[in-house]
Amino acid sequence: MTKPAPLPLDAYPLRAMDTIRYADTDRQGHVNNAAFATFCETGRCMFLYDSGRPLLQGGAGFVIARLAIDFLAEVTWPGRVEIGTRVVTVGRSSFGLGQGLFQDGNCVATADSVIVQVDEATRRSKPLGEDVVELLESLRGV
Repeated sequence: MTKPAPLPLDAYPLRAMDTIRYADTDRQGHVNNAAFATFCETGRCMFLYDSGRPLLQGGAGFVIARLAIDFLAEVTWPGRVEIGTRVVTVGRSSFGLGQGLFQDGNCVATADSVIVQVDEATRRSKPLGEDVVELLESLRGV
């Protein structure tokens, strides 16, 4: 199965940056695959908890239900990783995010995740508010 080419950084409307730590490297001298999940988390949290664009409703929280990462190239230390994030799908109580990780302008990984809004008291999924759905729709990628 052939995957489409990764999107360029400018296809992601939301951006974050993370510093590559020496501790992120493995015996081969490149960044360990577990660090890629941490980079995705940085972008996800910057998106989910941006105070200028609140997504959380009172009494609700977000949980990640799925994370799939495609590793495309090695990442090396020292340096920084740019994380692009875009909304891919919007459901009743969940939404999908697409992310691209870039080092020196090159896409080194892509990731897809599903985020579910949950009621903090019952710990069950909680429908997204209309205003949140509209905001998420406005942040959909191409």
